[in-house]
Amino acid sequence: MNTRIHAVHGLAAFGLAALPLTVNAQTAQAEMDESLSLNPLVVTATLAPRTADQSLASVTVLDEATLRRQDPTSLTDLFRGQPGVDVSTNGSFGKHSSVFIRGTNSDQNVLLIDGIRLRSATTGGAAWQFLDPRLFQRAEIVRGPRGSLYGADAVGGVVQLFTPEGEEGGPHPRISAGGGSFGSQRYSAGLSGSSGGTRYSFAGSHFSTDGAPVVRDGDDKGYDNTTGLARLSHTFDGGAELGVLALRARGNTEFVGGNTDYVQQVAGIYGEVPVTETWRSRLTLSESRDESDNFQDFGTTVFDTRSKTARWENTLGLGPHEVIAGAEYGEDRVSGTTAYDEDSRDNAALFAQGLLDFTPVTAQASMRYDDNEAFGEEITGSLALGYELDAHHTLRASYGTAFKAPSFNDLYFPGFGNPDLEAETSETFEVGVRGQYRPLFWDLAAYQTDVDDLIAFTEQGGLLAPFNVAEARIRGVELSAGAELDDWTLQAALTYTDPEDRETGNRLVRRAGQSLRLDVDRKLGDWSLGGSWVVQNHRYNDADNEQRLPGFGLVNLRAGWAFAPLWSARLTVENALDREVVTARDFGGRDFLDAGRAAFVSVHFGQ
Repeated sequence: MNTRIHAVHGLAAFGLAALPLTVNAQTAQAEMDESLSLNPLVVTATLAPRTADQSLASVTVLDEATLRRQDPTSLTDLFRGQPGVDVSTNGSFGKHSSVFIRGTNSDQNVLLIDGIRLRSATTGGAAWQFLDPRLFQRAEIVRGPRGSLYGADAVGGVVQLFTPEGEEGGPHPRISAGGGSFGSQRYSAGLSGSSGGTRYSFAGSHFSTDGAPVVRDGDDKGYDNTTGLARLSHTFDGGAELGVLALRARGNTEFVGGNTDYVQQVAGIYGEVPVTETWRSRLTLSESRDESDNFQDFGTTVFDTRSKTARWENTLGLGPHEVIAGAEYGEDRVSGTTAYDEDSRDNAALFAQGLLDFTPVTAQASMRYDDNEAFGEEITGSLALGYELDAHHTLRASYGTAFKAPSFNDLYFPGFGNPDLEAETSETFEVGVRGQYRPLFWDLAAYQTDVDDLIAFTEQGGLLAPFNVAEARIRGVELSAGAELDDWTLQAALTYTDPEDRETGNRLVRRAGQSLRLDVDRKLGDWSLGGSWVVQNHRYNDADNEQRLPGFGLVNLRAGWAFAPLWSARLTVENALDREVVTARDFGGRDFLDAGRAAFVSVHFGQ
């Protein structure tokens, strides 16, 4: 392990807490030996570049090649069936979506875009459905608690999306256009490059569709999304670096009974200075926005949330070891048509992590202290140990704690908010082993997560309000594998999850207990062919487990043709067998339906 760590040691740090680090990590990865092609560098698990086996975490990387091959219309299509990941949607094309990691709630997971956290402060969760996959170059899914690194809500895991960097030379233009079923149209364009220490990447995309019915015998529900991205960085002669990022998505989505105008936005600026040869210091200032104007039969409601963060991070190299320490200050603000009892709250935090290498033994220890104006103080920590059995096998074990912060709706919503709520707390034990070889890898992990003081709506003293009453125990096993054999690329994931409400013994709502995903792709000269098969068993829509939603099997097909230099055409057929997929039901008992068979054709230049 030691040799490989030094190969990437000090490549970069964390852009917009992780932004430029990812740039350098991806560059270094491309230069590494072919034997590491299935052992990619990841930064989300440890705040520092480590190969997947060195991260001592259960991690899935969806690289640029995967995103381009699959060409999904939504992030949920990309995430569904990945190891430890489940998805529930209220229909296709921009409808409300939840991403469950290891059986935890969607708001018990963190979404980052180049290190900037994006979520709604009112609901506590991220609007996964409003992000265009084409604007991202890479996704890292880290399963397991990361509260000691990222603070509140990192109970089940962390998903980080990375935007493209500017390639060497240029400028390099990229254009794509296409369309397909349900009156869908997709367009995108971009320009990127580098010159004299300056890297730049600018891109825009538009997607619109007439949509499909989200309930039986319903009308089509449309969706449109327009996204712009700008990313710029400059490295000075002395090694100091300055960069900015801005991403803004806006559009409209229709649902039963109304429609919503939405905005999702992240922006940030960072500066990094090499204080000494072994010490780098970085300051990041960022803001994220989640805005929605909801037009419904009973009236119009507006919810706007802004989260501002200042993060100071220091990385110190001590031979084969590394120490990361810093401080973070954040403020959430809400506004709109709902008069909350409080419209802002702040959070101050201190954190530290040690990455220790005593080959063949490695250790990672971290701790974080949060002081939140609304719900008080929380201390989280983690410890992971790894043992290199031989050149190809790594054994790992870890323990970590995390907490979920009460949302503004939980604390202050007029009529039923409870300002006395405490944060939900969790502890997780995990053991795993990874096999890493030149053409393939496999990873097996088993875990148990216990969550205390779950926030649930219940009646106490004649008042219906959220209280800390419930407990949950989530057990699971995950097996993932991948191989690159000649012109074949194979990925497989098998997940077993038992998310149990400890008070009733019932399964937590809308989670499947078993999942299988298989991705197969092959190159045939200028052509490529591939497909994905996702199978999940039943789930329940209600806490009493009386509303059973059937399992399903999905087949997605794809083909690509590089018909000229820099030119290509792609065809995707989602739900090729036209199966009915239902992962949620409304309060009236109507099933929310995913779209049926859908075909999309697109032409690309420069990708």
